[in-house]
Order: sequence, then C-alpha cells, then structure tokens
Amino acid sequence: MSAVFSANLAKQLLEFTPKVIGFPLAKVPFSLKAKVISQLLRVLLAPQTHLDELNFLEDKWVAICVEDLQLAFEVSFDGQWQVRPLTDAQVTFSANSAELILVAAAKEDPDSLFFQRKMSIQGDTELGLEVKNLLLSIEFATMPAPIRLSVAKLAAAIERLQIEAKPTSILAKSASF
Repeated sequence: MSAVFSANLAKQLLEFTPKVIGFPLAKVPFSLKAKVISQLLRVLLAPQTHLDELNFLEDKWVAICVEDLQLAFEVSFDGQWQVRPLTDAQVTFSANSAELILVAAAKEDPDSLFFQRKMSIQGDTELGLEVKNLLLSIEFATMPAPIRLSVAKLAAAIERLQIEAKPTSILAKSASF
C-alpha cells in the first residue's frame, strides 16, 4: 500500500468515524444519554465524591461539547450528578472526540490542546480551572477495567491514525524506498 494512500485513509478514518458514530447517537433520546453520562461520572469520580471534592460544582453548570459527535450537555453536582441539555452553563469545554479520548487516556495534556486550539474553554475561567484540575485528578490506572481498556485501545488507535495521517510520515516513508 502506498504511503499517500495510507495517509489519506488515516485522515478519512479520523474525519469520518465520528460522523458515523454521531449519526445514530443523535437518534438516542437525551434522557438515555443523560442517564449514561451521570452513571459514568458517578463511577469515574467516586473517590472525589467521597472526599467532598465536588462541592465547588453545587449550583454550577459545566457544559461539554463534543463537536464532531454533535453531542452537547451540561453537568452539575449537588450530592448526585445532574445532566441536562445545553441551556446556560457557567463554563463550556469544547473539543473533538479524539482529543477528549486522548486526554482521558492521559496521552494528551488539556493545556497543550488549549494552546493548539484543539480544545476551547469559555466562560468562568476559575470554574474551568477547577474542573480541569478535577479531571486531571482522575488516575487512569484506577478507572474500572472495562472503561480503562476501552479508552486505552481507542487512544492507541487514534494516535496511530494521527501519525499515519501526518504529511511528514509520508515523506519519511517515501525516503525509505
């Protein structure tokens, strides 16, 4: 397979896979998505919940926009997780799914993504910083095995595709012939 074909295929997979996933996801009722999101947050942030580290979220709403999946919602915590459609969050985090998966797998730093303009944070910067620090406090190794393994495999696939899709990888492969 030629390097150019391989790079083009990698680019197409990175671009179109979220669209393929996003289409059926858009058909899922929001109430079901909200239930899954709140259960996932409950599991992932259980240690922080037990240590009362989520009090700063009381009466505050944080919006998450996964742009390439066209998935957007707001979360808050007042003893339990609440999830609702976008209305009037104090802070909004926006990124594509690949970047969010890499952050979840501890393969990418949110600050780097912010400076590369691959992630945006708008609104209450103090609340945004607290949320970012909360998310960074989740230790990847302590995630439940099914979540950790799924995120790790997705992150590895994304990293491979990103490497393949880079023009420099085409030049390096062409030079090796």
